[in-house]
Amino acid sequence: MMGQIGIIGNGSWGTALAKILTDNGRKIHWWVRNDEAIKNLQNRHHNPHYLTSVRFIPDTIFPTKDLHAMMEKCDTVIVAVPSAYTQEIISAIPGTTWQKKNVVSAIKGILPDCNLLLNDYMTAHLGLPIEKYVSITGPCHAEEVAAERLSYLTFSGLDDALTQSLASAFDNSYINTTHNHDIWGAQFAAVLKNIYAIGAGIANSLDYGDNFLSVYATNCYREMYGFLQQHFEKVHPSDEQPDFHTSAYLGDLLVTCYSLHSRNRTFGAMIGKGYTVKAATLEMNMVAEGYYAARGMQAVSAKYGIALPMATIIYQILWEGVSPAENFRKLEGLMT
Repeated sequence: MMGQIGIIGNGSWGTALAKILTDNGRKIHWWVRNDEAIKNLQNRHHNPHYLTSVRFIPDTIFPTKDLHAMMEKCDTVIVAVPSAYTQEIISAIPGTTWQKKNVVSAIKGILPDCNLLLNDYMTAHLGLPIEKYVSITGPCHAEEVAAERLSYLTFSGLDDALTQSLASAFDNSYINTTHNHDIWGAQFAAVLKNIYAIGAGIANSLDYGDNFLSVYATNCYREMYGFLQQHFEKVHPSDEQPDFHTSAYLGDLLVTCYSLHSRNRTFGAMIGKGYTVKAATLEMNMVAEGYYAARGMQAVSAKYGIALPMATIIYQILWEGVSPAENFRKLEGLMT
């Protein structure tokens, strides 16, 4: 059902997914924007910029700068680029081409120009049937995949055969997989946890301790759960109630808030130390998805009438220039 697989994006997450699939005997057509990276992947069989310890078996990866050529060769396409760049890239391919593909989202973000999840954008603007769409969520850090530490992936899709096929393709000795039907909830959880992780980093730099962080994470999950429950009831009701108390929701939130591998937590720590958003972004040389998500979820919150007071406090720090210390004193008042 999956056929030939392509990956769009060669950042740390795209590289980690390529590693899993090639370790499992799959061959990958890989769209890579950088000439240097293509040469290294072809000749030295590793990515020179991300997860440099990962070595690929020759003839398992076929990197190219030609996105159209890659698309022609693939039946299943994994989108693994930062959400800020996704809309521009996927819009370069006609909707009639996308409609023939299985699309797998690994972006863990919201498209900032339209404040839509990838599936909603592709359905509305490119005519992709929702049954051909599957999302990948965690908890799973690319760095731990590179080290082959046991990690977990959740696949969410409406077509059971496709979703199970994808989950099986990734399952191995260091990746455990599960699957569900909750496309919208799993993705919104991934978007929200990145915002909350920025807050966890800010808290650390403001010298809040572990006791505060445990209460903070608890309240973040309460807010996330409330949003997911209301979104399910208002927007995508069905006879099947998703179980939000699982690793794709609570587990991913916890690891993103606590782990030193979390780029969103790292970004927040810099903001808490007084870095500007621009300076923190340049220092990291990576995109923190929670930065754009903080703005996007304000629009989503207003659209559906679902309040997100904790996420709003993080938004005000990042986008309105409110003092982190000042807003965290407000945040203390929300804790229960």
